[in-house]
Amino acid sequence: MTDYLIIVLVLLTFCMFGQRLSSTVLTAPMIFLGFGVLVGEVRILPAAEIAEALHVVAEITLVILLFLDAAQIDVRALRKGFAWPARMLLIGMPLALVLGMLSGAVLLPHLDLVALALLAAILVPTDAALGQPVVSNPDIPERPRRALIVESGLNDGLALPAILMLAFLAAPAAEAPAMGWLWFGVLQVTLGPAAGLAVGLVGGTVLLWAKERRYTSPTYEGIGALALATSAYLLADIIGGNGFIAAFSAGLAFGAIVRGRCDFVFEFTESEGQFLAWAAFFLLGAALVPKAIEHLDVPMLLFILASLFIVRPVAIWLSLAGTDARPMTRAFFGWFGPRGLATALFALMVVEDLGPELGHTILFTAINAVWISALLHGLTAAPLSRLYARRIAARAETHGPMAETQPTPAMHDSQAVMTETPAE
Repeated sequence: MTDYLIIVLVLLTFCMFGQRLSSTVLTAPMIFLGFGVLVGEVRILPAAEIAEALHVVAEITLVILLFLDAAQIDVRALRKGFAWPARMLLIGMPLALVLGMLSGAVLLPHLDLVALALLAAILVPTDAALGQPVVSNPDIPERPRRALIVESGLNDGLALPAILMLAFLAAPAAEAPAMGWLWFGVLQVTLGPAAGLAVGLVGGTVLLWAKERRYTSPTYEGIGALALATSAYLLADIIGGNGFIAAFSAGLAFGAIVRGRCDFVFEFTESEGQFLAWAAFFLLGAALVPKAIEHLDVPMLLFILASLFIVRPVAIWLSLAGTDARPMTRAFFGWFGPRGLATALFALMVVEDLGPELGHTILFTAINAVWISALLHGLTAAPLSRLYARRIAARAETHGPMAETQPTPAMHDSQAVMTETPAE
């Protein structure tokens, strides 16, 4: 029990100094990953217990975060006034996938095309939480901050179907007739969303009905939202769909129903999501980061660095061509696409189906990408966000208001497309 007490005391200490730490280069993911590595190296906890807890926490965390991210998206506002994140999602993501495959073909030639596509797809999602000083810096105009938050919230849900399909094709058992994987894909992208939309719509409607009659309270509403996310996941699994896609779809439907009328639901679930994210980073550090580092060779390192320094920056730069985003904003967006929990959890989700050799390559590449990104983006988030804010302010004073300083048109229709502090 002493071992668990030490872990809880570290969590308590972080919470007591969290606000102060947020002004430094130390981010929560960096701290909990590092503490996890320490726990794993000194063997405070049995390795079997850590591995078992990781799989449970990872699955729950992914369900809750997919639901929460989707629930906080105002689709109508996104369609009206968010050209930047829309371009980054609809053009930047496919470009990043293609460029990632090309870099992998050069640096990891032992992988076939499907495996390279799967690895590239797993490295596409970003996690704004790893660059918290960026999205929470009030000196950065709201429009660029909002663009990064919206992109981060949506890209994991959009990448998920492609990852599932590519994992199915890459698995040894995928040597089935063409209709086999085609039928699998149809079930994944139809039954999952159908179950999620049904649960989200019914759940949101019932919640508002109970709220209007004062049958519930804010505390129960938050717990109910977590139960809805889990219900969507389980229902989809029962009927043969994908539970993670169902959780994302349920969040979209639920958010559309309750937005502006049950704000506490988002505050409550975000706090729970944050705690789960910290726990997942800690367990990743304890269970997988040391093993991943042992398997980190030069080609893998170069592939990860290419993904961070070339693939995403080029994809985002090209996706924003022709918009009113200035070069420094396009470069800023290109760098701040940290690889976080979604990358790690997606890799964990598919590794068992890929066989030991390919599975370990995919998993260890993803985990190494996460800790390297957490370190690089964590160290640069605060200083580069301050530099970007100063450049924007100086240019605005010299040349007048810029696109980056203009309010987002849709902000008048909806208070926010997503909250300022993502839980991912």
